Amino acid sequence: MARVAARWSTERSERSGAPERYPVNLSVLGAGAWGTALAISASARHPTLLWARDAAQAEAMRIQRRNSRYLGSAEFPASLQVTSDFDSAVAHASDGLLIVATPMAGLAPVLRALPTGPQARGVFWLCKGFQEGTGLLGHEVAQQAWQGGRVGVLSGPSFAQEVAAGLPTALVAASHDAALCEQAVAALHSDNLRIYTTDDPIGVEVGGAVKNVMAIATGLADGLQLGFNARAALVTRGLAEMVRLGVALGARADTFMGLSGLGDLVLTATGDLSRNRTVGLRLAQGQALRQIVAELGHVAEGVLSAPTVLKRAQALGVDMPITSAVVAVLEGRVTPRQGVEQLMGRGPRPER
Repeated sequence: MARVAARWSTERSERSGAPERYPVNLSVLGAGAWGTALAISASARHPTLLWARDAAQAEAMRIQRRNSRYLGSAEFPASLQVTSDFDSAVAHASDGLLIVATPMAGLAPVLRALPTGPQARGVFWLCKGFQEGTGLLGHEVAQQAWQGGRVGVLSGPSFAQEVAAGLPTALVAASHDAALCEQAVAALHSDNLRIYTTDDPIGVEVGGAVKNVMAIATGLADGLQLGFNARAALVTRGLAEMVRLGVALGARADTFMGLSGLGDLVLTATGDLSRNRTVGLRLAQGQALRQIVAELGHVAEGVLSAPTVLKRAQALGVDMPITSAVVAVLEGRVTPRQGVEQLMGRGPRPER
């Protein structure tokens, strides 16, 4: 695997075309697995500060030089610093880039705590999903919590362990602010982390939210040993649901053929490192949802997002039968097998 990464890195360097990259101060706000992994990657080129809300966790990471709670296999480079002082983390990136790596529930509180006005720097968030209760996407949360700020979302098919290990990964930076997207490229694009850009943050956010729900569905099917045909059907029809909802919310359909749509869906629905797929697998084995979530030790955003995705789809008149079946299973109204049988029992219809 290391040889593959090295060869990919060499080929990328030979093709060049990557932007000139100069050291800038980066702060990653949130020390979960994904925030930690991106901080490790960025610190190879930039002075990077990782903020943890929990002071005890921050101290443990400073001493151990790793995030034992969420990403224990990855050692911190000497250039990566850790703090629990929020103001210091924000000040560190005063002339650089802030990356919010909290779960969706933490996005609004973090944004509200940031400085506003001309001195405000650009902010990207990594969280994927709809805000529980309100059903808002990240850009809608930002409109309420940090009006006028330069914001964007960074998403795509990316397991934290692989990014921290320097394995080849591609992400997409999405914002209506083209200069902010280029700032993300300049800061994060490297030999092993390729950053694409788009001006469709709605599409990127819908893809990142709905793919988690579809990963639970494919986990259910795999746990019931329904075969690869069923998995392929679920992934394909799940993509159709994703596109329908995204377009209804104002996204472009072609965005879902990219990294944050099809790419993230395939990874999360089939990869063994996927927390959401694991939820589906364990539900199919008869485990209780509460037990599964407790044992994961990480946030499985699909569990929180599924009811909100369905509610927002229903309000728009968008048909999402797979999402509906997942919600019914999560709420205990049907068994995993009954949920799949309901999907298979639907009448025939045109594919498009």
